[in-house]
Amino acid sequence: MQVLLASTSPARLMLLRQAGIEPLLHSPGVDEDAAVASLESELGRTLSPAEHVQVLASLKAAAVAERIDDLAPGFDGIVIGGDSMFELDGTVYGKPHEAAVARERWHLMRGRTGVLHSGHSVLRVEGGAVQGQADAVAEASVSFVDDMTDAELDAYIASGEPLQVAGAFTLDSLGGPFIERIEGEPSTVIGMSLSTLRRLAAQLGVAWPTLWNR
Repeated sequence: MQVLLASTSPARLMLLRQAGIEPLLHSPGVDEDAAVASLESELGRTLSPAEHVQVLASLKAAAVAERIDDLAPGFDGIVIGGDSMFELDGTVYGKPHEAAVARERWHLMRGRTGVLHSGHSVLRVEGGAVQGQADAVAEASVSFVDDMTDAELDAYIASGEPLQVAGAFTLDSLGGPFIERIEGEPSTVIGMSLSTLRRLAAQLGVAWPTLWNR
């Protein structure tokens, strides 16, 4: 049973590898902002954080599954799509991209608790076609230390790490020491909830141990 990760996220790849899975990797190539804007225009409202991450996770998995014959001829297994966003005080934060934005985020987050929303979409693909789909959103609360100094923040931002991750922080790397408490499955905060993926795979008739290939 094969696994194809519709993502170029190093964190999601690391999680699967630690769980005994060496997946195929392909970028979904989804214009996330355009996709969300289009759906919100159609619905006439703003998507909730859970809706936002689930929509994008599903679009990513579907985009790769549509090209499965070209990307991985003869593929028989599951395609995984994921997306994450951080919510604080009702405001949703994606990747900051710029140092000034990351610094502003951390000034808001120090000593506070927010929620990391992680969307998951698992497609069962066989014979070049999608045979089934299972989706779910997992959430975990993240509490940050209240004594992070400006010097520590400057050094963290200078590392470049927080610029390309949802919420401007990581749990599994340089940002870990600035996180005081997690409520929920830790892997949710890193990139994907492994227990959620296992449950979704089971819904599609795929036993998790059959995915182990490392």
